[in-house]
Amino acid sequence: PSFGFLFDIDGVLVRGKTPIPAAKTAFGKLVNSQGQFLVPVVFVTNAGDCLRQKKADQLSQLLGVPVSEDQVMMSHSPLRMFKRYHEKCVLVSGQGPVLDIAQDLGFCQPITIETLREKHPLLDVVDHDRRPSVLVSAYFSCKTLSVVLFGEPVRWETNLQLIIDVLLTSGYPGNPYCRENSPHIPVLACNMDLMWVAEAQSPRFGHGTFMVCLENIYKKITGKDLKYEALMGKPSKLTYQYAEYLIRAQAAERQWKQPIQTLYAVGDNLMTDVYDNSWENELASAAAAHCRSVLVCTGVYNPHTEVPLDTGESVTETVFHGHRDFRFEPGLVEPDHVVPDVDAAVDLVFQLENFAP
Repeated sequence: PSFGFLFDIDGVLVRGKTPIPAAKTAFGKLVNSQGQFLVPVVFVTNAGDCLRQKKADQLSQLLGVPVSEDQVMMSHSPLRMFKRYHEKCVLVSGQGPVLDIAQDLGFCQPITIETLREKHPLLDVVDHDRRPSVLVSAYFSCKTLSVVLFGEPVRWETNLQLIIDVLLTSGYPGNPYCRENSPHIPVLACNMDLMWVAEAQSPRFGHGTFMVCLENIYKKITGKDLKYEALMGKPSKLTYQYAEYLIRAQAAERQWKQPIQTLYAVGDNLMTDVYDNSWENELASAAAAHCRSVLVCTGVYNPHTEVPLDTGESVTETVFHGHRDFRFEPGLVEPDHVVPDVDAAVDLVFQLENFAP
């Protein structure tokens, strides 16, 4: 094969925990009788609440084909490359086994919001039932040198409060806020999805919504914009570069000699799966010459709404749902192809590539 697939998961293969019927049919066409993939495939998800192996196991069961962890790219996977932060004390925010995830990525001194809350019991007081009965703040010497946002937390008020505390005290929560804390300590964020699709009829809040809250609180208090050291997850260029690297690694492992010329990104969200594919010009080693977006109608994307030319006049689904730090241009959210579901996407690509399994 001279092409590969990048598959989104939520809204393409599943809705919440419910499989989309077309998914199993589609993947029956992508493997041979021994269960080996006929083309290189990487699952690129903006989820960040578990380890790659767990997601691979879930996909194997869901699709009825063997999926390895090397085929799975979580929103936090590119953090493996940020080695300059691995030896430092980092505050990690999200849900799931965040310490295990951080350590698997290479971080040696991760600290969770919950641990920070236990060390500084005076800081989290929104919930009256969780306020400390003894007003003594524990001594905690580790200075937090960066903040890593894996995904949306469960208790937003706690995470928002303590992250702001860390940022406004230059890494020493419990101290008075510094008037001059600019630039603040580095913030690395994974998954900018404003919303995602589960079993409900309407999309649900994603980590991007949590980030909107954090950014606006920081600006309201300081008058300055919150700055990110790095943004990861779709649609960041870094994420697609890493995914393309995984595609090439698969082709090399299978000893396929023909270079991968085209990547097909199959997704359900204009703002994450389609937005700005200009990253193809910046790929290392000039491996994949083209990227084509294939939009399915089983998730966030609603084929009955349009992308506005003037965001000042937009309402409901037609407003710009991308992250604050990405520019809005209607031309960047125009998919190359729109199909009903992932099975139709696989059929279309096979037809375009004249590929007969």
